[in-house]
Amino acid sequence: MLDYPALRALAAVIRTGSFEKAAGVLNVTPSAVSQRVRQLEERVGTVLVERGQPCRATEKGDWLCRHMDQVGLLETELFAQLPALAGENEGALRPTLPLATNADSLGTWFLPALAHFAQESDPLLDIAVDDQDHTADWLRRGRVLAAVTALAQPVQGCRSTPLGSLRYVATASPAFVRRHFAEGVTPEALGRAPALTFNRKDRLQSGWIAANFGEAITHPTHWLPSTQGFVDACRLGLGWGLNPVSLVRDHLEAGRLVELLPGRPYDTPLFWQVSRLAAERLTPLTRAVVDTARRELVQPE
Repeated sequence: MLDYPALRALAAVIRTGSFEKAAGVLNVTPSAVSQRVRQLEERVGTVLVERGQPCRATEKGDWLCRHMDQVGLLETELFAQLPALAGENEGALRPTLPLATNADSLGTWFLPALAHFAQESDPLLDIAVDDQDHTADWLRRGRVLAAVTALAQPVQGCRSTPLGSLRYVATASPAFVRRHFAEGVTPEALGRAPALTFNRKDRLQSGWIAANFGEAITHPTHWLPSTQGFVDACRLGLGWGLNPVSLVRDHLEAGRLVELLPGRPYDTPLFWQVSRLAAERLTPLTRAVVDTARRELVQPE
């Protein structure tokens, strides 16, 4: 039998970042929290918490915290049907849903979907951000229950639902275009003009080049891990880059930005993958994500 008071103590330490804050959440003393976690570590035979500021979960501790999140979801569903049992659950943490998404989705359409879900649901959200080609790895490692990803093939143990495509356009300031593309947007010019790249995983700019010129072009780049920073950097003439249409539409209409190749958008298909073990309990979240995506993203004709 699992020691759920100890598991709740572990989850509280990881969620709050300290034994003292966990004690306040659980309404017990810090020494009681420490004792419960230590006894749990002795029972499983491994360290579960990396002590520090803040405290962090080890890999095994992370697995136990995710188990408690799923238990919390089950209890929320149970107490909705049997509210008399809720009083026996004092000291429990609100369940937290670990999710993963790419930065551009988070900066455009994903937050409204989460806000709609949160208006009618109790769980808290723990959102990890990674490249859309890599968020599926979070599912494979069991670190999240659901993710927005570019991977259509379901991760083992997951269900995959198409969301539509996030549409990008390659943009730069008029002054940048006059300086670097006076003779047109050519492979030679792209090889000299500085681009913007989100991080070492970002392949958007390279993908756009290959799609439009049929070849890979080595090009200089600035590294800028910010969705809004991409827009601002393009507008200020720092470099050229792929931006979601919804974030640059006003700048394009006002002439503050121009498309490098007008009428040549670059679409990135996205999918919602959710763990089968939690899929039924995450139905309201899935509905909010899918409904919002199908309004905001480009849908196949």
